[in-house]
Amino acid sequence: MSDGATMIAYERHRQIVECGWDAEHDDDHEFQIIPVVAAHLCVFGTDAKVVDPDERGCWGLCKKHSHDRIRQLQIAGALIAAEIDRLRRLERKGGAA
Repeated sequence: MSDGATMIAYERHRQIVECGWDAEHDDDHEFQIIPVVAAHLCVFGTDAKVVDPDERGCWGLCKKHSHDRIRQLQIAGALIAAEIDRLRRLERKGGAA
């Protein structure tokens, strides 16, 4: 596994174990908020913008980690993994992804 993928997997594990952001927690986040936050982290400090009509922002993570671009992307990757898992659980339950 590449360094980036390993860092993302480590961050996702940390989110689950240390923060308690497990499947049940993630399933409470509807309306695509998890990938919106990930997108905000991905484009922070670039010329790109996230169109977010509800102005949900990035949960303060962009500014908290503004000094560390790699950390922002590591968190974004872990959030994307969480969203993939959430959508797959929803599909298994017969819901729309």
